Amino acid sequence: MDWMETLVVVVHVVIAVALVGLVLIQQGKGADAGAAFGGGASQTVFGSQGSGSFMTRFTTILAIVFFVTSFSLAVFAKQRAEVAGEAGIPVVQESSEVSAPAESAADQAAQPAEAEGGESGLPELE
Repeated sequence: MDWMETLVVVVHVVIAVALVGLVLIQQGKGADAGAAFGGGASQTVFGSQGSGSFMTRFTTILAIVFFVTSFSLAVFAKQRAEVAGEAGIPVVQESSEVSAPAESAADQAAQPAEAEGGESGLPELE
């Protein structure tokens, strides 16, 4: 199962980088105003409207695959945690219990003074 998880992680990272690149390449809705006056329609590979639908569809497909790989990685992590729990390996979980507050500095300073004898906190000289 380790090779499958590794394959999904590699696909996940490649798709994440591809999604970032596709989003950065796409033009916003405001860029269409310049193309209306002949400013860019002749320079596009897919025509004046063709690249928008192609890029949008490709981005949608990559986003769907990204969500599927994210979900499958979550399933792999859950299975790994269950196997670790069954094998007796402690799984780190956050505790909701509140611990008792530590003693104040005044209380800690007073305890050694009382233990050494003498009210001044200094050892007695012989």
